[in-house]
Amino acid sequence: MSAKKKDSGQPELPIEGVQPAPAEAKPAKKKPTESNGEQHVVAEAIEAITHKPFDPKKLGVGLHTRVDRGFLDYASYVIRDRAIPNLADGLKPVQRRILWALHEKDDGRFIKVANVVGHTMQYHPHGDASIGDALVVLANKRYLIEGQGNFGNIFTGDPAAASRYIECRLTELARTEVFNDSITDFIPSYDGRNQEPVTLPCKLPLNLMLGTEGIAVGLSARILPHNFPELLEAQIAILKKQPFKCLPDFLTGGLMDARDYQDGKGSVKVRARIKTKDDSTVVITEIPPTTSTDSLIGSIEDATRKGKLKVKSINDFTSETVEIEIKCPAGVDAEKMVDALYAFTDCETTITSRIVVIKDNRPVELTVSEVLKENTDQLVRILKRELELREKNLLDELHYRTLERIFIEERIYKLIEKCKTNEAVIAAVYEGFKPFKKELVRDIVDADVEKLLQVRIRRISLFDINQHREEMEKTEAELDETRKNLKGLTKYVISHLEALLEKYGPLYPRLTTKSSRHEEVDVKEVAFKAFKVAYDRESGYVGYKVSGEEFKLECTKFDKILLVFRDGTYKVTELPEKLFVGQELFYCGLPDREKVFTCAYTDRNASYLKRFSFGGSILNKVYLCIPDKSRILFFEPDTPKKLYVRYKPAPHQKISQQTCDPAKVEVKSPKTRGRQISIKDISSVTAEPTRGWDDKAATTEIVFA
Repeated sequence: MSAKKKDSGQPELPIEGVQPAPAEAKPAKKKPTESNGEQHVVAEAIEAITHKPFDPKKLGVGLHTRVDRGFLDYASYVIRDRAIPNLADGLKPVQRRILWALHEKDDGRFIKVANVVGHTMQYHPHGDASIGDALVVLANKRYLIEGQGNFGNIFTGDPAAASRYIECRLTELARTEVFNDSITDFIPSYDGRNQEPVTLPCKLPLNLMLGTEGIAVGLSARILPHNFPELLEAQIAILKKQPFKCLPDFLTGGLMDARDYQDGKGSVKVRARIKTKDDSTVVITEIPPTTSTDSLIGSIEDATRKGKLKVKSINDFTSETVEIEIKCPAGVDAEKMVDALYAFTDCETTITSRIVVIKDNRPVELTVSEVLKENTDQLVRILKRELELREKNLLDELHYRTLERIFIEERIYKLIEKCKTNEAVIAAVYEGFKPFKKELVRDIVDADVEKLLQVRIRRISLFDINQHREEMEKTEAELDETRKNLKGLTKYVISHLEALLEKYGPLYPRLTTKSSRHEEVDVKEVAFKAFKVAYDRESGYVGYKVSGEEFKLECTKFDKILLVFRDGTYKVTELPEKLFVGQELFYCGLPDREKVFTCAYTDRNASYLKRFSFGGSILNKVYLCIPDKSRILFFEPDTPKKLYVRYKPAPHQKISQQTCDPAKVEVKSPKTRGRQISIKDISSVTAEPTRGWDDKAATTEIVFA
C-alpha cells in the first residue's frame, strides 16, 4: 500500500501504519530572511513530514480553492437554511421546524414551550435559544400559535418569561390551513434520525401575513406584515382577474403614509397616534413599528436635552394598550407639541421594504403582487391535490362498502367453509364475486380479499342493510361533490377563500390606519426656542452657554446667527455654544434675507447713511457691508422714524446737531455706498435723543442729494 499525493496540491500527511518513502536529495537550504522567515518555517515543517520539497504555489492554489468553496457553501447555507423565508410556505427553517414539532405533539391542549423547544431540537441544529425566541415571535403574531402565559409585550419591549413557565398550541387556522401529511414531502433531519418536511403545504400567504426580517451573507430581506383579510380579498381578485392593492398593517397600529410603497418596493412612513387631551397635555395611544414605549420615551428625552422640545413631564401608563402622557410647559401649545414630536422623535419612522424569498432553492426579489400570485397558484395546486386524494379515498371506500355488502348479503363467506388451504379460500372469494362484477367500482384485488377475510362474525350477524345503503349513498354524494369541485376548481378555491374571510375577517381587523398623505412638518417652524444666545463684551464670547447681558436671543437648534462687527465685516454662523468674537461685536441677531437694516458709517472723508438687506450668504464666510477702513456709527434692524446726528466741536462751526429721515434712503444691497450725511466729524448717531442733545440749539434736517 502506498500513499498518493492529492491533485488539489495539499501536502500529504503520514498515514498510520505506513512507512514514509525514502528521502530524496534535498536542495541546499537558504538562510531565511526577515521578510520570508514564516514561509521557510512552514516549508521546513512540511518537508519534515512529507520528505518532499515545498512548493508554495501549489499550497496557495489549494488554500484559495478551499476558502472559496467554504465561503460559498456557508453563504448559500445562511441564505437558504437560516435567514430568508421560503416562498412556498412563507417560513424560515426554524419556524417550519417549530410548527412541525407542535403538529407532531398536538392534542388540542397547551404544551410547555420548553417541551416544544426540546422536540424541535431533533430537527434544528442551532440550540434552544434561537428556537425559543422564534417561537415567542410567532406567538405574538397571533396567526399560527396561541400562547398562554407571559409572552412579553410588543408595546413595551418586555421579554417573555422563561420557556418552562409558558405554554402554547397551534391555532385552528394553523391546523386546518398549514398541514396535510398526505401531500407533504419529507427529507432526513440533520442527524438522519428523523424526517422533517421540505416545506409545509400551506394554503395561506404567510410571507405577507407574518412579515419578516433576515440578514444573510451579502443579502437581506425585509417583508412588511399585511392585513390577513385584505390578502384573502386580493387572492379572490386574482382568481377573478380583477385589480387589487395591498398595504402593510402593523400590530402596533399607528398612522401610515404609503405613497412611496410601490407594490412592496420602496418605503412607508408610520406615525404614532397622538391625541390632544387638553391645552397642555398630549397622549400617545399607538406607536410605530420598530419602536417600543421605552425607546420612544428615550427619543423624546434626547430631543429635549438637545433643545428641540420643551417637555414638563412624561408619564408611561402602558399595560395592554399604549398610553404615554406628555405634559407641556407653560407657554407651549399642545398642537405645536404634536408637530414637534413628529419632527424630532421616533413618533414618525420610515420603514423600507425589500421582499426577498427562496424560490426553487434560489433567492429572488419579488413584489407583493408576484408573491400573492405565486401563493394563489400554490393554493389552487394544493386544493386540487386534496380533492384528487379525497376522490381516490372515496372511491376506495365505496369499493370496499360494495364488496362488504355483496360479501355479506350474498353469503359469499359460506363458500370458504369447506376450503382447507389459503389458496383455496382466496380462489373461492374470487369465484363468489364473478356474478357481481358489474356492481363493483373496480376489479377486486388480493388486498381487498384479505380485508374481507378479516370481517368479524359480529359484523356479519349485526349487518344492517338499510344503514349500509344510506352510508353508501352518502359516500356517493360526497364523491359527486368532489368531482364537481374538481371540474369547477377556480370556483371552489374562491368559495374556500370566502369561507376563510367570513370566519377570520372579524378576528383580524386592520390596526394601522391608512392615510393618503401625512401633513409635512417643517422642523424649523415647530422647533422650540430653547436656546438663549448672549454676548459678554468683557470676555469677548458669544453663544448659548455665555452669561452676558447684550443681544439676548431666543433661538432654536436650527437657527443661524448673524454677527456684525464695528469695522463693517459680517458673517453668518451656526448656533454657537461659546464662540470668541472679541470686543468689537456691533450686532448679533437672526439672519433674514429680506429684513431691512439701517446703517450709518464714516470713513476719512465723510459720513454716509444707507438701508440694505443682507440677502443670501455662505456660512462662516466674512463679508463687508461698508467700505474697507471705515467705521460703523449706527446699525439697527428696520428703519427708525428719525436719526439724531451730533457733530464733534470744531472752530467756526455753526450747526452742531442735525436730524434726518432714513426712510428717504432707498433699500439696496450691502455693497452700496449710501447717501452722504456730512463731511464733518460725527460724534454719535442715535435713534433717540441722548444725553447732551440740546433741544434749544439750532437743529436742521439733513437733505440728501
